[in-house]
Amino acid sequence: MSTSSYRPFSRRVLTLLFIVALALSVRFLTANFLRAHLDDPGWFPSGIYGAFDRQAQDWLDGRASIFWIYDSSRTDKAIYAPGYPLWLALIYKLSGSRSPATIQNIQWVLDSFAVLLVVGVGLTAFGWRVGLWAGGIAALWPLLATYGAVPLADAPTSWIILGAAWMLLLAAKRKCLAWALGAGALIGVSCWLRANAMLLAFFWAVAIVISARASWRRRMLLAATVVVGAVLVIAPVVVRNAFVFHAFVPTGLGTGTNLLAGIGETERGAREFGITANDRDLIEQERTALKVPTDAPFDLYYPDGIQRDRARTRRALTIIAQHPFWYADSVVRRMAAVLKYAGEPNGIYGSAGINVTSKKCLPPPWQGGTLAFFVNVLGMFQSVLRYVLLPLMIGGVFLAFRLDRRATALIMATVFYYLVVGSLLHTHIRYGLPMQALLTIFGGVTLSSGQNGLRKRMDSRKALPG
Repeated sequence: MSTSSYRPFSRRVLTLLFIVALALSVRFLTANFLRAHLDDPGWFPSGIYGAFDRQAQDWLDGRASIFWIYDSSRTDKAIYAPGYPLWLALIYKLSGSRSPATIQNIQWVLDSFAVLLVVGVGLTAFGWRVGLWAGGIAALWPLLATYGAVPLADAPTSWIILGAAWMLLLAAKRKCLAWALGAGALIGVSCWLRANAMLLAFFWAVAIVISARASWRRRMLLAATVVVGAVLVIAPVVVRNAFVFHAFVPTGLGTGTNLLAGIGETERGAREFGITANDRDLIEQERTALKVPTDAPFDLYYPDGIQRDRARTRRALTIIAQHPFWYADSVVRRMAAVLKYAGEPNGIYGSAGINVTSKKCLPPPWQGGTLAFFVNVLGMFQSVLRYVLLPLMIGGVFLAFRLDRRATALIMATVFYYLVVGSLLHTHIRYGLPMQALLTIFGGVTLSSGQNGLRKRMDSRKALPG
């Protein structure tokens, strides 16, 4: 390696090491704060974690299968796909500890290294400089750091989708079916953890057909391969549900519940339609309507959870069909809520994360001195980032289309899916972590373009005589 090529290489390696170190520092401090709030449902929905935890512990103790459902009446066992309980069981087994704190410690460390996936996507789409800027944003950003340190399935799902998005770009650039199959397969793997990406493969297929630089036949093959890869990996869960329940159920239940919750969270939900976003209220409404005794077991998805969730879907769709413009306005409001990174918290749509400070994130003996000063400075940078990030992203989208409209279209397919399709139902800011991570790339495009402009201006001044 020549000296001229060694210098850029060494700078990139050092920058990557700095990005990882920054991510580790921010997530370590954020995890310290969250660890003290694991009993606060506002920061850690322990009820959701408990459902995964019970499955993992039952399997480890030999009380149940991690995958198969032997009782066809237990439709509540099909709420979530089996991937995250399997992940918990693996960590429990290897660590010898069965606590959410253990899961948190593993996940925040892995999430720190997952920023390299952001770098990879940015590098493949727009070059090294954009990738490094995007990685720096992802490392520092409170939103990604906070949910990367929460022991739920959202962060691991995001890592998988980011890896899949990287493969999608490589498939389109190299016209390679193997990369396309891998991208689709990773979508399928993500659906074993969360069902959010169930339809993403079809959006990617359309994006490839539209934007890939290849013959029509090759584009169709690439698109079909993405879909086939996803379907093959998702199929075991769908087949299991069809065999056990004699009904088509994707990797999880909840479409109807989330649609009703999306209506219930609006001003007209309870007042006009008699729907609230509270699960308990919905359960009691259905208990009364179905005349179920108060002492009988009755929950959101048990008994007859599949039929009841479908009835909720029909009820919600009827309301939406009768009031389409009002519901479209509600969807736009949700989209705006999950892009609100600064100011007051989003309420039902979740927090945009915390800025690290010595008081929040360090034990009392360490809340003064040099370390505390640097932690507070880090939090100040995070605060500034919150306010400038959305304008950087929006500007970056326009710049990115000018740089490489094909790569931009492929990335924006994922952004559109999580932002628009995800907002058709009740949503939460953590559901769209892959979208948020990919949007940092457009922030990186803006910063990289600014850096290029500044360098050109400095070079032109140097070239002036005298």
